[in-house]
Amino acid sequence: MSDSKEPRLQQLGLLEEEQLRGLGFRQTRGYKSLAGCLGHGVLVLQLLSFTLLAGLFVQVSKVPSSISQEQSRQDSIYQNLTQLKAAVERLCHPCPWEWTFFQGNCYFISNSQRNWHDSITACQEVGAQLVVIKSAEEQNFLQLQSSRSNRFTWMGLSDLNQEGTWQWVDGSPLLPSFKQYWNRGEPNNVGEEDCAEFSGNGWNDDKCNLAKFWICKKSAASCSRDEEQFLSPAPATPNPPPA
Repeated sequence: MSDSKEPRLQQLGLLEEEQLRGLGFRQTRGYKSLAGCLGHGVLVLQLLSFTLLAGLFVQVSKVPSSISQEQSRQDSIYQNLTQLKAAVERLCHPCPWEWTFFQGNCYFISNSQRNWHDSITACQEVGAQLVVIKSAEEQNFLQLQSSRSNRFTWMGLSDLNQEGTWQWVDGSPLLPSFKQYWNRGEPNNVGEEDCAEFSGNGWNDDKCNLAKFWICKKSAASCSRDEEQFLSPAPATPNPPPA
């Protein structure tokens, strides 16, 4: 009995050894496959890193060129603006900046308020006078400017020298044809109202010590013939006669 069991045990031992070897062989192949995959993964990561670094290098290399182009563009704009400024300065300016030109005169509407006497002084300080109106066209122009701004505005007219006798600051009397510009019921001299203002769509008399806006007037500067032609609008083309 013992002799017959020994060969069987040997056979079982050999079988187990072969099975173990088989398992060992398969495990060794698995480890090799895993190592191969890891090796390929590292290579892919290295390639990706190289690609990203190359792209970053290209972008960085473009920055100095972009800055140089932008600087060149700004220099060109500055040069053009400088040339334009010089050309504008060579043009004739009949009126100072912030003054309005109309029929050979310049007008300035203040942004602050003073009484009537101080308004005269303010205009004299800039070589002008508190506005004296000489024509219906000028009156309409100034009335429109005042009504658009919705302001009560001093003009150079008063009856301070003699009650009821209205006189401009240049010494000229108020013409009878200009009396139509008084608002209805004005001038009424309520409480010593001796100075005239633009009010609404006409004139009103008010107390001279009240602070109001004012309008200065002075003659416009003369321009050369070429500049006058440049500044003046082109003449209208007459319609051809009917056939």
